[in-house]
Amino acid sequence: MVGIDDVAAAAGVSTATVSRAIRGLPRVSPDTRARILATAKELGYVPSSAASRLASGKTRTIGVLAPYVDRWFFGKAIAGVDQELHGRGYNLSLFNLGGRSSPRERLFSKAMVHKQIDALLLLCMFLRPEEIEDLHAIDMPLVVVGGPVPGCSNVGIDDYRAARSITEHLINLGHRHIALLHGQDDSDLNFSVPQIRVEGFNDAVHAAGLELHPDASFYGNFTVASGVEALHRFVALPEPRPTAIVCASDEMALGVLFEARRLGLRVPEDLSVVGIDGHEMGASAGLTTVWQDPRAQARRGTQMLLAELGGETGAVHSEVAEQRLIVRESTAPPSSAPFV
Repeated sequence: MVGIDDVAAAAGVSTATVSRAIRGLPRVSPDTRARILATAKELGYVPSSAASRLASGKTRTIGVLAPYVDRWFFGKAIAGVDQELHGRGYNLSLFNLGGRSSPRERLFSKAMVHKQIDALLLLCMFLRPEEIEDLHAIDMPLVVVGGPVPGCSNVGIDDYRAARSITEHLINLGHRHIALLHGQDDSDLNFSVPQIRVEGFNDAVHAAGLELHPDASFYGNFTVASGVEALHRFVALPEPRPTAIVCASDEMALGVLFEARRLGLRVPEDLSVVGIDGHEMGASAGLTTVWQDPRAQARRGTQMLLAELGGETGAVHSEVAEQRLIVRESTAPPSSAPFV
Protein backbone atom coordinates (compact mmCIF):
# COMPACT_ATOMS: atom_id res chain seq x y z
CA MET A 1 0.00 0.00 0.00
CA VAL A 2 1.26 3.47 -0.92
CA GLY A 3 1.74 5.65 2.15
CA ILE A 4 2.12 9.35 2.78
CA ASP A 5 5.89 8.89 3.06
CA ASP A 6 5.97 7.57 -0.50
CA VAL A 7 4.11 10.61 -1.80
CA ALA A 8 6.41 12.96 0.13
CA ALA A 9 9.53 11.30 -1.25
CA ALA A 10 8.25 11.32 -4.83
CA ALA A 11 7.15 14.98 -4.61
CA GLY A 12 10.30 16.10 -2.82
CA VAL A 13 8.50 17.57 0.19
CA SER A 14 7.91 16.69 3.83
CA THR A 15 5.10 14.42 5.00
CA ALA A 16 3.63 17.39 6.88
CA THR A 17 3.40 19.34 3.62
CA VAL A 18 1.72 16.40 1.91
CA SER A 19 -0.76 16.15 4.76
CA ARG A 20 -1.63 19.86 4.55
CA ALA A 21 -1.88 19.79 0.76
CA ILE A 22 -4.28 16.87 0.47
CA ARG A 23 -6.54 18.29 3.20
CA GLY A 24 -6.72 21.77 1.70
CA LEU A 25 -4.98 23.44 4.63
CA PRO A 26 -3.14 26.79 4.30
CA ARG A 27 0.62 27.41 4.09
CA VAL A 28 1.02 25.35 0.90
CA SER A 29 1.68 27.21 -2.36
CA PRO A 30 -0.67 26.47 -5.29
CA ASP A 31 2.17 25.01 -7.37
CA THR A 32 3.33 22.73 -4.54
CA ARG A 33 -0.24 21.63 -3.81
CA ALA A 34 -0.83 20.80 -7.48
CA ARG A 35 2.42 18.81 -7.68
CA ILE A 36 1.58 16.84 -4.53
CA LEU A 37 -1.96 16.06 -5.69
CA ALA A 38 -0.70 14.94 -9.08
CA THR A 39 1.92 12.71 -7.43
CA ALA A 40 -0.63 11.21 -5.05
CA LYS A 41 -2.94 10.42 -7.95
CA GLU A 42 -0.14 8.90 -10.01
CA LEU A 43 0.95 6.65 -7.12
CA GLY A 44 -2.62 5.70 -6.25
CA TYR A 45 -2.40 7.12 -2.73
CA VAL A 46 -5.70 7.13 -0.81
CA PRO A 47 -5.64 9.37 2.30
CA SER A 48 -7.08 7.75 5.37
CA SER A 49 -7.03 10.66 7.82
CA ALA A 50 -10.48 11.95 6.88
CA ALA A 51 -11.97 8.48 7.13
CA SER A 52 -10.43 7.93 10.53
CA ARG A 53 -11.87 11.24 11.77
CA LEU A 54 -15.28 10.10 10.63
CA ALA A 55 -14.89 6.88 12.57
CA SER A 56 -13.57 8.25 15.85
CA GLY A 57 -14.19 11.39 17.82
CA LYS A 58 -15.77 13.40 15.01
CA THR A 59 -18.15 16.16 16.08
CA ARG A 60 -20.00 16.37 12.74
CA THR A 61 -20.04 20.14 13.25
CA ILE A 62 -18.84 22.84 10.88
CA GLY A 63 -17.69 26.09 12.48
CA VAL A 64 -18.54 29.45 10.91
CA LEU A 65 -16.63 32.56 11.93
CA ALA A 66 -18.40 35.84 11.13
CA PRO A 67 -17.67 39.46 12.01
CA TYR A 68 -21.40 40.25 12.08
CA VAL A 69 -24.62 38.26 11.96
CA ASP A 70 -26.95 41.21 11.28
CA ARG A 71 -25.40 42.47 8.03
CA TRP A 72 -26.77 41.45 4.65
CA PHE A 73 -23.78 39.55 3.24
CA PHE A 74 -23.01 37.63 6.41
CA GLY A 75 -26.62 36.77 7.15
CA LYS A 76 -27.08 35.38 3.65
CA ALA A 77 -23.85 33.40 3.84
CA ILE A 78 -24.69 31.86 7.21
CA ALA A 79 -28.05 30.82 5.79
CA GLY A 80 -26.21 29.21 2.87
CA VAL A 81 -24.02 27.14 5.18
CA ASP A 82 -27.02 26.03 7.20
CA GLN A 83 -28.91 25.13 4.02
CA GLU A 84 -26.04 22.96 2.79
CA LEU A 85 -25.62 21.20 6.14
CA HIS A 86 -29.33 20.54 6.53
CA GLY A 87 -30.13 16.91 5.89
CA ARG A 88 -26.48 15.83 5.92
CA GLY A 89 -26.34 15.14 9.63
CA TYR A 90 -23.99 18.06 10.32
CA ASN A 91 -24.46 20.92 12.74
CA LEU A 92 -23.40 24.56 12.48
CA SER A 93 -21.42 26.24 15.25
CA LEU A 94 -21.34 30.03 14.91
CA PHE A 95 -18.47 32.15 16.23
CA ASN A 96 -19.63 35.79 16.12
CA LEU A 97 -16.98 38.50 16.48
CA GLY A 98 -19.58 41.15 17.17
CA GLY A 99 -18.02 43.77 14.91
CA ARG A 100 -14.65 45.38 14.39
CA SER A 101 -14.60 47.40 17.62
CA SER A 102 -15.79 44.67 19.98
CA PRO A 103 -13.17 43.28 22.37
CA ARG A 104 -12.17 39.72 21.61
CA GLU A 105 -9.62 37.17 22.64
CA ARG A 106 -7.33 35.40 20.22
CA LEU A 107 -9.78 33.54 18.07
CA PHE A 108 -7.99 30.69 16.42
CA SER A 109 -6.40 28.96 19.37
CA LYS A 110 -6.47 25.20 19.49
CA ALA A 111 -8.58 25.47 22.63
CA MET A 112 -11.34 27.24 20.66
CA VAL A 113 -11.72 24.46 18.12
CA HIS A 114 -10.43 21.39 19.99
CA LYS A 115 -13.15 18.70 19.93
CA GLN A 116 -15.75 21.32 18.95
CA ILE A 117 -15.70 21.40 15.15
CA ASP A 118 -14.33 19.35 12.27
CA ALA A 119 -13.80 22.15 9.75
CA LEU A 120 -13.94 25.94 9.69
CA LEU A 121 -15.55 28.36 7.23
CA LEU A 122 -14.51 31.99 7.64
CA LEU A 123 -16.71 34.92 6.68
CA CYS A 124 -14.32 37.24 8.47
CA MET A 125 -13.03 40.13 6.40
CA PHE A 126 -10.72 41.67 8.96
CA LEU A 127 -8.09 39.78 10.91
CA ARG A 128 -5.22 40.94 13.04
CA PRO A 129 -1.75 39.62 12.15
CA GLU A 130 -1.64 37.40 15.23
CA GLU A 131 -5.05 35.99 14.34
CA ILE A 132 -3.85 35.06 10.84
CA GLU A 133 -0.90 33.32 12.48
CA ASP A 134 -3.24 31.38 14.78
CA LEU A 135 -5.49 30.55 11.85
CA HIS A 136 -2.64 28.99 9.90
CA ALA A 137 -1.75 26.83 12.90
CA ILE A 138 -5.14 25.12 12.99
CA ASP A 139 -4.85 21.57 11.66
CA MET A 140 -8.25 21.12 10.02
CA PRO A 141 -9.90 21.89 6.68
CA LEU A 142 -10.82 25.55 6.29
CA VAL A 143 -12.05 27.87 3.57
CA VAL A 144 -12.72 31.60 3.38
CA VAL A 145 -15.88 33.05 1.85
CA GLY A 146 -16.40 36.72 1.07
CA GLY A 147 -12.92 38.19 1.12
CA PRO A 148 -9.38 36.81 0.70
CA VAL A 149 -7.18 35.91 3.67
CA PRO A 150 -3.46 35.37 2.99
CA GLY A 151 -2.54 31.71 2.59
CA CYS A 152 -6.11 30.36 2.64
CA SER A 153 -8.38 28.99 -0.08
CA ASN A 154 -11.14 31.43 -0.94
CA VAL A 155 -14.57 31.37 -2.58
CA GLY A 156 -15.71 34.83 -3.62
CA ILE A 157 -16.20 37.29 -6.44
CA ASP A 158 -13.45 39.23 -8.16
CA ASP A 159 -13.90 42.46 -6.17
CA TYR A 160 -11.43 44.33 -8.35
CA ARG A 161 -13.34 43.45 -11.51
CA ALA A 162 -16.64 44.30 -9.83
CA ALA A 163 -15.52 47.81 -8.91
CA ARG A 164 -13.80 48.41 -12.23
CA SER A 165 -16.77 47.23 -14.32
CA ILE A 166 -19.31 49.33 -12.41
CA THR A 167 -17.07 52.39 -12.78
CA GLU A 168 -16.53 51.73 -16.48
CA HIS A 169 -20.31 51.54 -16.89
CA LEU A 170 -20.56 55.15 -15.69
CA ILE A 171 -17.62 56.25 -17.86
CA ASN A 172 -19.20 54.63 -20.92
CA LEU A 173 -22.36 56.63 -20.21
CA GLY A 174 -20.29 59.81 -20.47
CA HIS A 175 -19.60 60.65 -16.82
CA ARG A 176 -16.29 62.44 -16.34
CA HIS A 177 -16.61 63.55 -12.70
CA ILE A 178 -17.31 60.56 -10.45
CA ALA A 179 -17.37 60.47 -6.65
CA LEU A 180 -16.45 57.42 -4.57
CA LEU A 181 -17.99 56.08 -1.37
CA HIS A 182 -15.96 53.19 0.00
CA GLY A 183 -15.52 51.24 3.21
CA GLN A 184 -13.55 52.49 6.18
CA ASP A 185 -9.78 52.35 5.67
CA ASP A 186 -8.82 49.93 8.44
CA SER A 187 -5.10 50.15 7.79
CA ASP A 188 -4.24 48.25 10.96
CA LEU A 189 -6.42 45.29 10.03
CA ASN A 190 -6.48 42.76 7.21
CA PHE A 191 -9.72 44.12 5.72
CA SER A 192 -8.99 43.49 2.06
CA VAL A 193 -12.29 44.02 0.23
CA PRO A 194 -12.52 47.84 0.62
CA GLN A 195 -8.99 48.35 -0.66
CA ILE A 196 -9.49 45.95 -3.58
CA ARG A 197 -12.66 47.74 -4.67
CA VAL A 198 -10.94 51.13 -4.42
CA GLU A 199 -8.14 49.84 -6.66
CA GLY A 200 -10.67 48.74 -9.28
CA PHE A 201 -12.33 52.16 -9.20
CA ASN A 202 -9.04 54.05 -9.38
CA ASP A 203 -7.72 51.98 -12.28
CA ALA A 204 -10.90 52.51 -14.29
CA VAL A 205 -10.76 56.26 -13.69
CA HIS A 206 -7.07 56.53 -14.55
CA ALA A 207 -7.41 54.33 -17.65
CA ALA A 208 -10.05 56.75 -18.95
CA GLY A 209 -7.73 59.72 -18.36
CA LEU A 210 -9.93 61.08 -15.58
CA GLU A 211 -9.04 62.32 -12.13
CA LEU A 212 -10.78 61.90 -8.79
CA HIS A 213 -10.96 65.08 -6.75
CA PRO A 214 -9.86 64.28 -3.17
CA ASP A 215 -12.92 66.01 -1.73
CA ALA A 216 -15.15 63.62 -3.72
CA SER A 217 -13.89 60.51 -1.93
CA PHE A 218 -15.95 59.55 1.10
CA TYR A 219 -15.64 56.85 3.74
CA GLY A 220 -18.53 54.68 4.93
CA ASN A 221 -18.94 51.41 6.80
CA PHE A 222 -21.08 49.40 4.38
CA THR A 223 -24.36 50.47 6.02
CA VAL A 224 -27.39 52.41 4.77
CA ALA A 225 -26.79 55.03 7.46
CA SER A 226 -23.27 55.74 6.18
CA GLY A 227 -24.71 56.23 2.69
CA VAL A 228 -27.15 58.80 4.04
CA GLU A 229 -24.31 60.62 5.80
CA ALA A 230 -22.13 60.55 2.70
CA LEU A 231 -24.86 62.11 0.57
CA HIS A 232 -24.95 65.12 2.89
CA ARG A 233 -21.19 65.54 2.48
CA PHE A 234 -21.64 65.17 -1.27
CA VAL A 235 -24.21 67.97 -1.59
CA ALA A 236 -21.90 70.23 0.43
CA LEU A 237 -19.27 70.04 -2.32
CA PRO A 238 -18.78 73.21 -4.38
CA GLU A 239 -20.09 73.34 -7.94
CA PRO A 240 -19.62 71.69 -10.28
CA ARG A 241 -20.31 68.52 -8.33
CA PRO A 242 -19.65 65.02 -9.69
CA THR A 243 -22.45 63.66 -11.85
CA ALA A 244 -22.17 60.10 -10.49
CA ILE A 245 -21.14 58.23 -7.37
CA VAL A 246 -19.72 54.72 -7.05
CA CYS A 247 -20.68 53.08 -3.76
CA ALA A 248 -18.63 50.07 -2.65
CA SER A 249 -21.75 48.28 -1.40
CA ASP A 250 -25.45 48.25 -2.22
CA GLU A 251 -26.40 49.12 1.35
CA MET A 252 -24.44 52.38 1.14
CA ALA A 253 -25.84 53.02 -2.34
CA LEU A 254 -29.38 52.54 -1.02
CA GLY A 255 -28.67 55.11 1.69
CA VAL A 256 -27.50 57.55 -0.99
CA LEU A 257 -30.60 56.87 -3.09
CA PHE A 258 -33.06 57.28 -0.21
CA GLU A 259 -31.50 60.52 1.00
CA ALA A 260 -31.08 61.97 -2.49
CA ARG A 261 -34.75 61.53 -3.20
CA ARG A 262 -35.66 62.94 0.23
CA LEU A 263 -33.58 66.04 -0.55
CA GLY A 264 -35.20 66.42 -3.95
CA LEU A 265 -32.25 65.31 -6.07
CA ARG A 266 -33.32 63.43 -9.16
CA VAL A 267 -31.73 60.03 -9.75
CA PRO A 268 -30.38 59.55 -12.39
CA GLU A 269 -31.05 62.98 -13.96
CA ASP A 270 -29.05 64.89 -11.34
CA LEU A 271 -26.93 62.06 -10.00
CA SER A 272 -26.25 58.51 -11.18
CA VAL A 273 -25.76 56.01 -8.34
CA VAL A 274 -24.26 52.51 -8.48
CA GLY A 275 -23.44 49.83 -5.91
CA ILE A 276 -21.87 46.40 -5.57
CA ASP A 277 -23.43 43.25 -4.04
CA GLY A 278 -26.90 42.58 -5.42
CA HIS A 279 -28.99 43.37 -2.34
CA GLU A 280 -32.63 42.40 -2.87
CA MET A 281 -33.84 45.93 -2.09
CA GLY A 282 -31.72 47.20 -4.95
CA ALA A 283 -34.16 45.81 -7.49
CA SER A 284 -37.09 47.67 -5.90
CA ALA A 285 -35.04 50.87 -5.71
CA GLY A 286 -33.88 50.57 -9.34
CA LEU A 287 -30.21 50.38 -8.33
CA THR A 288 -27.55 49.55 -10.91
CA THR A 289 -25.12 47.11 -9.32
CA VAL A 290 -22.71 44.22 -9.69
CA TRP A 291 -24.66 41.22 -8.42
CA GLN A 292 -23.27 38.39 -6.35
CA ASP A 293 -24.82 35.52 -4.35
CA PRO A 294 -23.27 35.11 -0.87
CA ARG A 295 -25.64 32.24 -0.10
CA ALA A 296 -24.35 30.25 -3.08
CA GLN A 297 -20.74 31.10 -2.24
CA ALA A 298 -21.16 29.82 1.31
CA ARG A 299 -22.87 26.67 0.07
CA ARG A 300 -19.98 26.02 -2.28
CA GLY A 301 -17.44 26.53 0.48
CA THR A 302 -19.38 24.17 2.73
CA GLN A 303 -19.53 21.56 -0.03
CA MET A 304 -15.73 21.70 -0.27
CA LEU A 305 -15.30 21.20 3.47
CA LEU A 306 -17.70 18.26 3.55
CA ALA A 307 -16.01 16.65 0.56
CA GLU A 308 -12.65 17.06 2.25
CA LEU A 309 -13.95 15.49 5.43
CA GLY A 310 -15.33 12.67 3.30
CA GLY A 311 -11.87 11.89 1.94
CA GLU A 312 -11.86 13.72 -1.40
CA THR A 313 -8.30 14.76 -2.19
CA GLY A 314 -7.91 18.46 -3.00
CA ALA A 315 -11.57 19.27 -2.40
CA VAL A 316 -10.77 22.61 -0.75
CA HIS A 317 -9.44 25.13 -3.27
CA SER A 318 -9.98 28.70 -4.42
CA GLU A 319 -12.83 29.50 -6.80
CA VAL A 320 -14.06 32.75 -8.33
CA ALA A 321 -17.80 33.05 -7.74
CA GLU A 322 -20.40 34.24 -10.23
CA GLN A 323 -20.97 37.98 -10.62
CA ARG A 324 -22.66 40.14 -13.22
CA LEU A 325 -23.43 43.76 -13.98
CA ILE A 326 -27.13 44.60 -13.66
CA VAL A 327 -28.13 47.95 -15.18
CA ARG A 328 -31.27 49.54 -13.75
CA GLU A 329 -32.84 52.99 -13.49
CA SER A 330 -30.29 54.64 -11.18
CA THR A 331 -27.82 55.37 -14.02
CA ALA A 332 -28.05 57.49 -17.17
CA PRO A 333 -25.83 59.86 -19.19
CA PRO A 334 -24.98 63.02 -17.26
CA SER A 335 -27.30 65.97 -17.55
CA SER A 336 -25.95 69.17 -19.05
CA ALA A 337 -27.53 71.22 -16.28
CA PRO A 338 -26.11 70.80 -12.74
CA PHE A 339 -28.56 70.31 -9.92
CA VAL A 340 -28.99 72.91 -7.20
